[in-house]
Amino acid sequence: MITAILFISFFAMLIIGVPIAICLGMSSALTVLVASAVDPKFSMLDLSIIATNTYTGTAKFLLLAIPFFVLSGNIMAKAGISTRLVAFIDDCVGHRKGGMAIVCVIVACFFGAISGSGPATVAALGAVLVPAMIESGFSASFSEGLMATSSSIAIVIPPSIAFVVYSSIANTNVGEMFMAGIIPGIMMGLALAIVVLVEANKKGIKPAHPKRSWGERWKSFKEAFWGLLMPVIILGGIYGGIFTPTEAAAVSVIYGLIVGVFIYREVKLKDLFDIMVDSAKTTGGIMLIVASASLFSYCCTLFGISQAAQQLLAGVSANRVIFLIIVNIIFLIAGCFIDANSAMYIFIPIMLPVALKLGYDPIAFGILATVNLAIGQVTPPVGVNLFVAMGLKIKDAALSAREGKEVYHNVTLPMISKSVVPMIIACLVVLLLVTYVPQISLIFSH
Repeated sequence: MITAILFISFFAMLIIGVPIAICLGMSSALTVLVASAVDPKFSMLDLSIIATNTYTGTAKFLLLAIPFFVLSGNIMAKAGISTRLVAFIDDCVGHRKGGMAIVCVIVACFFGAISGSGPATVAALGAVLVPAMIESGFSASFSEGLMATSSSIAIVIPPSIAFVVYSSIANTNVGEMFMAGIIPGIMMGLALAIVVLVEANKKGIKPAHPKRSWGERWKSFKEAFWGLLMPVIILGGIYGGIFTPTEAAAVSVIYGLIVGVFIYREVKLKDLFDIMVDSAKTTGGIMLIVASASLFSYCCTLFGISQAAQQLLAGVSANRVIFLIIVNIIFLIAGCFIDANSAMYIFIPIMLPVALKLGYDPIAFGILATVNLAIGQVTPPVGVNLFVAMGLKIKDAALSAREGKEVYHNVTLPMISKSVVPMIIACLVVLLLVTYVPQISLIFSH
């Protein structure tokens, strides 16, 4: 009965559109209250247990990295790094067939390494790259779909907020998680580039421009250099033992301010207040989800749900291959409805002990989970990246000229969902490789 109350109330609120943090927190609080009233075994429970566990879930030193990484990403976005990255990558590959879409994939990987957030990457790059892809010959739905899918790599390419959350749950080394994400992130980018080439050949899309000279490339590289250097400093500092991941996040903020204020001179003192407010809003949303998901996870443990699920999972999937298939299916389904941070707090405490018993490396398991949840950012009905991409106001130049007024592309959810199917398939191929060849993830981390 208690289990039914927890999950029925959670899914009921989720279906009617209640924010995920409220779904997790309210269903947990309701279950605690009902359990304390009807079951003598839990009569000692009261509302203080809710406050204690929500606080405990967020009061972890490692999670201090999240607000710093969010702030540094916002500073670098305001500093104009996105336009400089686009210019440099365009100079390098824009002369190839379908070059503008390949630029989108590569720039999304680089910007993801700066922001660590899929939706932030779509918002920062979409207004520049989507119109350019449409102008080069790609459809509006394909362009927005590619922007959304490429941006999902942001939570796999380090530094990633999802890796910080996973490490706080699984007690793994964040630096090792960051290093483990490099190869899978690059593989996802290559898989999407192949999809682009297939689409470009099918549509007969020509190169965006002639091949740039080495002088032009060097000039754009110098402009983008300071943005490209940021992930190198973070990963190099962590892996070199110069600072911890949390300290690295703070260093990234200072570095972003130096680049934005003194080198690019795009960030003014008056901009800092808005940047701080935006960062506080984003961080507040993430930490509210972390707090509520921690309470939900506590309830699953307290009422024996986690243990029962572990035993069921271990009994059904004593074979590692079968276990990994089940894990991937669960994560892919979960990714359709809930965000990566919530899914990790709900499922990692259940799945990870079984994975460890079957001899699966915890770092590789974290990458497996994160790649699954990255795919979840572009799977309907709650693919957050898709909705951010659809929210971009992209002018339809041809129709605007005919109508004599500004007309915007109207990409619907069915249209963009159809466009991302080949991209999701490409990412699933990478997921299978990462799942069954865990050494791919462990090349740099061990």
